[in-house]
Amino acid sequence: MDKPTSGGEGVTANNDDAAAIVKIPIDSKGAFQRRVSQFRNFISKEEGSEFPPEAGRYHLYVSLGCPWAHRTLIVRALKGLEDVISLSIVHWHMGEKGWRFATSEEECPGTVPDFVENASYIREIYLKVNPDYDGAFSVPVLYDKKEHTIVNNESSEIIRMLNSQFNDYAKNPELDLYPEDLRPSIDAINDVIYPNVNNGVYRCGFAKSQEAYEEAFTNLFRTLDDLEVRLSNQRYLCGATFTEADVRFFTTLIRFDVTYVGQFKCNKKQIREYPALYAYLRDLYQMPLIRSTVNFTHIKNGYYVSMPGNGIVPLGPSTDGLDAPHNR
Repeated sequence: MDKPTSGGEGVTANNDDAAAIVKIPIDSKGAFQRRVSQFRNFISKEEGSEFPPEAGRYHLYVSLGCPWAHRTLIVRALKGLEDVISLSIVHWHMGEKGWRFATSEEECPGTVPDFVENASYIREIYLKVNPDYDGAFSVPVLYDKKEHTIVNNESSEIIRMLNSQFNDYAKNPELDLYPEDLRPSIDAINDVIYPNVNNGVYRCGFAKSQEAYEEAFTNLFRTLDDLEVRLSNQRYLCGATFTEADVRFFTTLIRFDVTYVGQFKCNKKQIREYPALYAYLRDLYQMPLIRSTVNFTHIKNGYYVSMPGNGIVPLGPSTDGLDAPHNR
């Protein structure tokens, strides 16, 4: 699992209201430090489990702009759990009260209202479960509709539950994104990509000192260079098998050129300048179920409008190249 994770996972800071939404945790050297997700229960098929897998019992709250929430959307789609686990999708804009749902008067394609608790903001879900909650009001949230409580808000754990615990209801139960024989390799590459790439882009973007930024920047691009070599010699991160490691890497790669290069100053190279990484990204993006979870409007607006800056969303870069043959 990621360690430590999001403060919360899908938490961003609004232009004028950053302090009201979340205090971005910074250490003494000016480096961004993620807070640990607080809801860490598990859905399990084991006898006596507090949260057994059941069709229709659980609900996901997500943002299409958030890379952490995006992981859960991809696994839900790949496993064929759309009819098993219901879904609400917040508006791409984060205001002074955090993630919100689109109102009935708004046109925001891709959003889905909260038809479970009829909340206007994600924070209402957290505070209904625990009125004394003092953490981040983050996404994703895996919610138990029967008990009206949050099961888990840590994406790395949610995707493993979706992968293994709902096979009796899944359309694609044979798909295993965390096969036992590859677990050491998956865990090892996750432990490289999470701190240096997934979280590394945020450590660049949220750094409050030149030293912290340069350290994060150097580690990010050193790791991307290493992954370019790795993916020049094999189709996926763990060889010939597509795994959860690829899902976790994809949600950062698909945002890299359109947001992280500009908004987070990750500007040494774009992913399209890495032949193997870009072909790998196209390979994953062209999988229909993965592509169906990507919404560039939510991604770009979420980062450029809801995070510190002038609120202007760049027109580029073009994403047309993602449809080019990947030849992998």
